[in-house]
Amino acid sequence: MAKNSRTRYSASIKRGAAAILTAGATSLALLAVPATASAQDFATGSSQIQADAREGAWATRTNLQNQLSTIGPAALPVRAAVDDAINGLFPGLIDEKVAAEQEVARAQAEREAAAAREAEAARVASEEAARFNRGSCPVSADVCVDIDGGRSWLQENGQVVYGAVPVSSGGVGQETPRGTFYINRKVKDEISYEFGNAPMPYAMYFTYNGHAFHQGNVATTSAGCVRLNQQDAIHYFNNVGIGDMVYIY
Repeated sequence: MAKNSRTRYSASIKRGAAAILTAGATSLALLAVPATASAQDFATGSSQIQADAREGAWATRTNLQNQLSTIGPAALPVRAAVDDAINGLFPGLIDEKVAAEQEVARAQAEREAAAAREAEAARVASEEAARFNRGSCPVSADVCVDIDGGRSWLQENGQVVYGAVPVSSGGVGQETPRGTFYINRKVKDEISYEFGNAPMPYAMYFTYNGHAFHQGNVATTSAGCVRLNQQDAIHYFNNVGIGDMVYIY
């Protein structure tokens, strides 16, 4: 009884595969007409017909393979025969399409990996921002300076966008003023006449009494200015505008 069942099942598989293959063969035969008439077609400029035939053949092949895959291992010879027929009518079509699908999958994987990296970077940045100690600097400030902490940073719409970076400020008797100020003047190649024409590159004045951000030695105190390392002074100069709020505490 069991043997008869297996025999009937095997026969059913073969009939199913044969029916699918017969339908596929009919479709492929119709698709092959433009390919066999290629000389005449090209003479009349119908390359689009050839392209349509290739696309139709690929769609037929995909449909047949999908149907045959439901039958299982017994359909493997038939599936191979389908691909042999496609390769015979349209040489290189399967390799071309498989390569294209692999490229699409690779590009999609790269996009997903990039999105995952961006999401992780955003998560880390969010966590770092949550841990960042703003002290008393308000979210409305564009530039913050923590004199006791020897640090400064830039903000935009309440978010830290640069820093914190090391700074030095005024020494005893020449302390940097604390409070809220606004950038009133910028001079890229500034010098200090008061201190023997000492260079003050990338100067940004926040008071009218000579107090400014500028490039300088952050390991020593200043005469009241806020000193920055060169790369930070350049960044501040390029990204802080006249009228931007400075909060020093």
